[in-house]
Amino acid sequence: MKVILVMVATINGKTTKGNSPGTTDLASIEDQDYFFQTLQDNNLLIMGSKTYEVAKKNMEHTSDRLRIVMTSRPQDYQKDAVAGKLEFNSLSPRVLLESLEKKEFTQAILLGGEKTNTAFLKENLVNEIWLTLEPKIFGKGNDLLSSVELDLNLQLLQSEKLNDAGTLLLKYEVN
Repeated sequence: MKVILVMVATINGKTTKGNSPGTTDLASIEDQDYFFQTLQDNNLLIMGSKTYEVAKKNMEHTSDRLRIVMTSRPQDYQKDAVAGKLEFNSLSPRVLLESLEKKEFTQAILLGGEKTNTAFLKENLVNEIWLTLEPKIFGKGNDLLSSVELDLNLQLLQSEKLNDAGTLLLKYEVN
């Protein structure tokens, strides 16, 4: 299965500002348009529980899209689960993808956060990284990845300037 990590970050790799849980202080209008179009164009979205907590109020559950929330406590979210639309599990990334391939999914969009991103990258399960780089620097905030040993090589596939401020959309293949 093809896994595409889709994130927005500052020049110094922060995905949120300070204690803010979401990207509203970070993402430009152009990135938000691109991001929501990416969500619309894909039927399998995977995220961590912190990302879910931030996004859940804006989610619309449709029959053509499955959202998977990775959590060590799936039982805490059973009231939120919607069969075939919103599922919670504690499977490893590899086992999760194997189970989704059996359901004939061929591509997943990985929406983070840092623990989920790191777990998939550590198991070499990410094929591409689509990173919007916003021309900002935040001293504090969430990171793109957890602090672990990784050594991955990337190949630039595409770059696009999204606005006059210099927001860049960078698409990489993970080698």
